[in-house]
Amino acid sequence: MKIVRYESQGETSYGILQEDETVHRLARSPFECLETDGTVVQLNQVSIRSPLEAPRVIGVGLNYAKHARESGHEPPSFPMLFMKPSTAVIGPEESIIYPTQGKEVHYECELAVVIGKPARRVSKSQALDYVLGYTCGNDVSERTIQFAEMKTGCMLIGKGFDTFCPLGPCIATDLDPTNLDLSTRLNGETRQDANTSDLIFPVADLVAYISEAFTLLPGDVIMTGTPEGIGPMSPGDTVEIEVEGIGTLRNSVVSET
Repeated sequence: MKIVRYESQGETSYGILQEDETVHRLARSPFECLETDGTVVQLNQVSIRSPLEAPRVIGVGLNYAKHARESGHEPPSFPMLFMKPSTAVIGPEESIIYPTQGKEVHYECELAVVIGKPARRVSKSQALDYVLGYTCGNDVSERTIQFAEMKTGCMLIGKGFDTFCPLGPCIATDLDPTNLDLSTRLNGETRQDANTSDLIFPVADLVAYISEAFTLLPGDVIMTGTPEGIGPMSPGDTVEIEVEGIGTLRNSVVSET
């Protein structure tokens, strides 16, 4: 099942995207139920928005074995976590703003996990029961600021600029998060190409670990980390994040005005 958040005639709704490219509107939030209300629209007649309006976003660093080696680091012994503000979230086809203080802004394709119900101290074996589904994520990062922050033991501004967390185009349910292909294309050229089987801490481990400390809430997003192949993007570029079973998240890059 693919759940989309869309705008039609000035109203934002959730719906189920069918294979015939019709969208069947949900009667309520997907975190409440997945029943439709009978309203059907064509996909090409609506605007697809970020699947979450203002989520709490938890990021994970160095969570792919090959990426850790690429970065010259030993694999971490526990998940390296950080937060991205809700104002960083944008949807498909919205522009990533290259900030005026930006010197080296990178793309990072990621599998993003959408929590479906409150999770507190859940076990690894039960963790996926608390997941609604998965979406594509781009953990956009300003490296100069990020690396300076990391020397002081923090990481926020380099990851947290407005528009630095594209998500979408849908929330796909019933996927196996341990074996999904994911990739990045920059101006049509493949730059990242990996599989979630290379994750150091799989989705179930992350949900269990985080929920030991605080309650994960419906609509929370866990960005599970990026594989090898990260690199810079510039104003005028188009970046596409694709995850198997979900689709393609496309955004352009523009200069801040």
